[in-house]
Amino acid sequence: MIKLSEATKVYAGGVHALSGVSLTIESGELVAIVGPSGSGKSTMLNVLGTLDRPTSGTVSIDGYDIARLSDRELSALRASRIGFVFQQFHLAAGMSALDNVADGLLYGGVPLAERRRRAEVALQRVGLGHRTHHKPHELSGGERQRVAIARAVMGDPPLLLADEPTGNLDTASGAGVMALLRELHAAGTTIVIITHDRELADGLPRQVRMRDGRVVGDSAHTPVPLADTAVT
Repeated sequence: MIKLSEATKVYAGGVHALSGVSLTIESGELVAIVGPSGSGKSTMLNVLGTLDRPTSGTVSIDGYDIARLSDRELSALRASRIGFVFQQFHLAAGMSALDNVADGLLYGGVPLAERRRRAEVALQRVGLGHRTHHKPHELSGGERQRVAIARAVMGDPPLLLADEPTGNLDTASGAGVMALLRELHAAGTTIVIITHDRELADGLPRQVRMRDGRVVGDSAHTPVPLADTAVT
């Protein structure tokens, strides 16, 4: 599903956000990419989500080399193969949960009635079939994150990228969201969670540790010493 080979990302001023990262994530995996602020996690998210291109090296998503695709082709790749879940829910305040989810297909040429039908199915899938007409301020934090997840998976993307998905939630709500992500993973979705939360990462089948733009540990190959996973 994901293959990086010596990928680098250099920003203005010579800042190396990624420095020669090589990483393979197979279809169907559930992986945490973990590290402190400044470790390169956010840049990794942008590259994996095709929101940014590498400066050098190669990045392949579901068999597509993103450096070889036009902006339009990258947009099509994101729309059909990648779902995004963020720490900030990014829900429109004046819209119902149903229409917030339906907007996930707004630019896909899908008629409104069909978008709403799919949105209702997606909300039922995340356990919110009874909250379709509630607006964000009428929902709890965990429910709002579930709406965001429903929007991300409405098109059944094979890859879901989650950036600190429990960061704004209390413990119980966060546990509920993680249970939902595990259910999606069990159904076949490849899920990559970007986080600084060591406890969350330790509970996943695989964790990739980053520091200073490099991968410094991968539990798929070697055990991850607890002392090395400490983050601030």
